[in-house]
Order: sequence, then C-alpha cells, then structure tokens
Amino acid sequence: MPTRSDGPSFGNRVADLSARRARAAEPSSSAETVPFPRTPPDAGQKLRQLRDTVLPLLSLEIDIEQRQRLSRAELADLTAAAVARQMADSRVVLAAIEQRDLITQLMRELLAAVPRPEGTAAGMERRVGDVNRASVEAAKTRIQPLIVERMDVTAAAELARADFDKQMSGWVTELLAETKLQLNYAEQRDLVAALLADMLGLGPLEPLLADETVTDIMVNGASEVYVERGGKLEHTDIRFRDDAHVMNVITRIVTKVGRRIDETTPLVDARLEDGSRVNVIIPPLAIDGPTISIRKFSRRKITLDLMGEQGNLSPAMATLLKIAARCRLNILISGGTGSGKTTLLNALSRMIDVQERTVTIEDAAELQLQQPHVVRLETRPPNLEGGGEITMRDLLRNALRMRPDRIILGEIRGPEALDVLQAMNTGHDGSMSTIHANRPREALTRLENMIGMTGINLPSRAVRTQIAAAVHMIVQINRMRDGMRRITHVMEVVGMEGDVITTQDLFTWQYQGEGPDGKLRGTFKGGGIRPHFLPRAEYYGLDRALLEIVS
Repeated sequence: MPTRSDGPSFGNRVADLSARRARAAEPSSSAETVPFPRTPPDAGQKLRQLRDTVLPLLSLEIDIEQRQRLSRAELADLTAAAVARQMADSRVVLAAIEQRDLITQLMRELLAAVPRPEGTAAGMERRVGDVNRASVEAAKTRIQPLIVERMDVTAAAELARADFDKQMSGWVTELLAETKLQLNYAEQRDLVAALLADMLGLGPLEPLLADETVTDIMVNGASEVYVERGGKLEHTDIRFRDDAHVMNVITRIVTKVGRRIDETTPLVDARLEDGSRVNVIIPPLAIDGPTISIRKFSRRKITLDLMGEQGNLSPAMATLLKIAARCRLNILISGGTGSGKTTLLNALSRMIDVQERTVTIEDAAELQLQQPHVVRLETRPPNLEGGGEITMRDLLRNALRMRPDRIILGEIRGPEALDVLQAMNTGHDGSMSTIHANRPREALTRLENMIGMTGINLPSRAVRTQIAAAVHMIVQINRMRDGMRRITHVMEVVGMEGDVITTQDLFTWQYQGEGPDGKLRGTFKGGGIRPHFLPRAEYYGLDRALLEIVS
C-alpha cells in the first residue's frame, strides 16, 4: 500500500482518526456482544451515510498533489481500506456490489478536485448511476463463457427466475473481481439482466418487449433493429453479436410452440408466451440475415370505449359495434397490415355472452378472449417428411362438430373462406374474422376471389349470394399517415341487386385537414340510414338504442 514519505502510513492515519471518532460515540460495554446490525434496506441511504463520513477523512489525508502522483489502482486500494475500516467502526454491512459502488463514487469525488492536463476530455469520471454500454458488452463477452463453465445447467433449469437472478448476481460479482473488471452498480445490474436475457429470454430484445410504448419489433439481421412507437418507425441502438446470435433467439422462440426453423423450413409463424405474434424468415430466403417481425399486444385490455377515448372511433360508433356484436351479426374486420384488425377483433369479442361456447381458429394463437368458455385451435405445419399438416380448413370442419355458438377466425387468407361462409350460413351467427383489404368493397372482392381458390367451380352470382347472406357487417380500420388507427367505415351488407352485392355506410370518417401538431383532423359522420339489421336488434331488445345512434 502506498505511504507518504513524511509521516505514518495513510492506512494507520485513517485507522487512528476512525478510532477516535468511534471512541467519542462508543456505546456501553454490554452492546459490544451484539452482532453487527444491518442497516435499513435503502441501499442509497447507506451509501450516502458512508460517503459523507469517509470522504472528509480521505480529503484530509490525501492532498491534491498526492492524488496526482497515485495511480488509479493505488487510489482504489486506499479508498477500499478506508471504506472497510469505516464499515467496521460504524457496524454497517454492505454487499460487495455496494462497496464497489461506494468506492467508485469516492474516487470520482477525489479526482474531481484534481486539475486536468490540457487536452483531457472533461467528464471522464462517470457517476455511479451512469451506464457505459460498451463496457457492459465487453464484460458480457468475457464473463459469459466463464459463467457457463461453472453453471450446473440441470440445477439452473429448476430454479425460479428470481432465484436464478440472485445466483447470477453472485457469479457476476465474483467473476468481476477475478477478472479485475471495473463496473459500477448500474452497469453490473445491466450485465446481469443481459446475461439472464441471453440464457432465459430473447437476448437483446428483452428491453423492447418490456417497453409498453413499443408495438412492433423488426430485426433485419444482426445489426439492424427497428421498433414502432405511436405508429412511427424508429431505428434503435440494439445489436446482436452476429447472425448466429439471432438464430439462437429464433430457435428459442419457435421451439417453445413446437415448430422448427431450418433451411428446409426457412419461414415460420409463431407466438411468444404473452400472445405476441412472431414471423421469422431466414437465409437463403432472407438475403441480409435472419429476420424477425414481432407484433406486440398491449398489456392493457383494449375495449371499444377505450378506443373511443383514444379517437380510433366515435362513441356512437362504439355503441353501434356493441349492439352489432350483441345481436350476433357476422362481422368482417378489414384493414391493411398493422392497422389494428386483431386489436379491434379482441375488443369486439368482449361483447360475447359468457354463456356462449366460442371456438377460435388461428395460424398462431394470438386472440385474447375474456370469456370463460373458449376453445383455442391452432394450425400445424407439415413435419420433416411433409406429412401431418393441419390447415385452417381442417380445423374449421372439425370446429363445426364441437357445438360452437360462435366461430372466430383469426384471419381469412385462402380457401377456408368457403368454409367460413358455410359456417356463418348454418346457424353460427355472431362469427367474426379479419381480412386484408384497403376498402370494404375490396374485402368483398377478396372474399370472392379466395372462394375461387378452393377449386370448386361456382358461378359468380352463387358466390356473391352466399357472401351477401353470410356477412352482415364490414368494419374498415386503417392506419393513417399520422400513426393513428381509425375506423373509417362501418358498412352494412344489405343484399343483392342483380349480380351486385348491395351495401350501405352506417358511419364513415371524413378527412378535414392536418393540424399544426401533424395530426390529421376529421369527423366520424353517421349515414343517417335506417340499419338493415333493425329487426334483429328489435329481437334482442336493442332497437331503441340503435335508432338513437343512427338518428
């Protein structure tokens, strides 16, 4: 330990000063047999108290001239010795991480008074709460293999997440000391979180999944990660080590839902544990590296009333949709990619009576129905031999034998359109589904085209007649250029006139301009038309409420 040339060693001086201060406040001898008490759990308070005590002693004993001569390691040794003695004198117990944190802060205070040579960048000493991402990543690269070596994988797999977190924190503290890596408290917590995310979660994506403001996550290879916030895309500073790191995360996602990803099956639809939808595509189809697209769902329960408060629709439209769902209309939700179709479907499904039996059919289960009697079905891709595939059509046909009151299809995208219409026309009123289309009339055209994909040669009039009889209402939702999702049309299917399906708009959104904040201005306007489903509303005792809205 470094010493001053003109007197006793620094350690002895600190000890003498500490002893004098301790004797001045020495308790009775009976108290000496009491074990060292732990301070209150507020780590910040403990650090501040010790700092306020040790810093004056250190400032007195180590003048500025000596601080210039001492190396950083020597100053760290002296500071650590002073902290240890003060902890013993004041009978305070600190965790190793807290001690390291305090030493870092004291060194910063001591060095702050040292004049810096010209050319030295200001602010090189970081605060305890600051996080240097590069330092964390470098420490992670060095420590992670060491943790894997000493970890019992079988035992770790049986630990709860909280217990594994504590054990990981202990390993990190030990290995930082062994490898002589200097990280402050915040950086150590970030390091532990990153290691846990790599071993148990989805690696660098974990912070984005926890961020409530993020609705979509897009990974374009190892070095490009984008998110959507408030309807706008943003580039992030999140990075993977390499493509192999991305593939590890992808494998973890798809294996949890019983699927696989490889060169023979290079694209997969999957879901996360919270129901978020995931699409994955890898080389050779994805030229620039493995690509992940995650559609997150808000942890908040979205209702039609909440959508009305947010401006996605008007209160009158929300009431109309509630009545339509209560009256067991067959509703088709139309919109583009990312327009909020599934969110609207979830909100509409809250109107389903709790006594009804509902069967949901999806490629990747993502609907979040709140009713107690829900049967969730999910398609299955073919196995390695190309067999064992279960399609939406297979599940739809089976669902008809399960005595459902309602059938909800996550998305109509192929030949299953014919089976959906048949189900709607055979006593399963109140069924709902989504479809990709930019306008309500286009949704009807797409539905007709998908029926043609079945290979059954039906006349166009017969197909349209069946559509007009099965679909009662089309709700169009769009994502506008200001990032807001709005319901632009509530269109009712009336019937047939000749070979044409006739419809009427009950509500539309009319564009009026753009505000100074960049938000689009417009109004939700009722069509003032008597709804075609008024007799059905009367049957359910909702005719007066319906007439009040449309008037």
